[in-house]
Amino acid sequence: MSGTSSPGPAPDTLELAALLCSRVCHDLISPVGAIVNGLEVLDDNPKPEDRDFALDLIRKSAKTASARLQFCRLAFGAAGSSGAQIDLGDAQTMARGHIEDGKVTMTWNLPRLLLPKNRVKLLLNMLIIAQQTIPRGGTLTIDPIGEGETMSFRVTSTGLNARVPQNIVDLLSANSTAGVDAHAVQPYYTRLLAQACGLSVTLAPDGEKVVITAS
Repeated sequence: MSGTSSPGPAPDTLELAALLCSRVCHDLISPVGAIVNGLEVLDDNPKPEDRDFALDLIRKSAKTASARLQFCRLAFGAAGSSGAQIDLGDAQTMARGHIEDGKVTMTWNLPRLLLPKNRVKLLLNMLIIAQQTIPRGGTLTIDPIGEGETMSFRVTSTGLNARVPQNIVDLLSANSTAGVDAHAVQPYYTRLLAQACGLSVTLAPDGEKVVITAS
C-alpha cells in the first residue's frame, strides 16, 4: 500500500481523507487487476478451456470487488446522513462478503437491530483488525457487550498462530505517538471511531486467542 507518511500521530482532515482513499484503493487493486487480466485473455482469442478460465476469473473477481466496495462504503464512507442508524443485519451481510474468504469464517452473535452508524463502522473496522491477528486463517466470533443503542462489541480471533501486532496495539492507544501513514491509517481510524462513540479499543492475547474489545 502506498501513501505519504504523516510527520506526526495526528494527520489533518485532508490528509486523513487521502490516507483512507489510499487504503480503499489498495483493497480494490487486486480484484480489479484480475478482471483486467481475464479480459486480456479473452481479447487474445483463447482456446475454449482458456476462455472458460478467464470467464471464471472475471466472475469471481467481480464478485470480490463488489463485496469489498460495499464493505468499504460502510466501514469508511459516510453511510447516510449525520445521526443515521444502520441495520446490524446489513452489516453482517457485508462483513461476511468481505471477511469470509475461504480462510476466515465468522460466528455472528449480535442481535438484528439499528445502531448509530459510528458504532457499526467501529465494529466493521474491529473486524478488519481482528482478521489481521489470524494470518493463517481461523474464526472471528462477534459478541455484544451491553444492549440497545449503547451496545459495544467483543471480537475473538481463533486460529493457528494467532498473534497481536504490536504496531496496531500502539495505534489504538490514545497515548500513541506513532506516525500515521497509509499502512497505519485503518487502526488509527478505528481509534477515532471509538472516541466518537465514547469508547476505547483494546487488543490483547487470551491464551491461544486474541480479543479485541470496544468498551
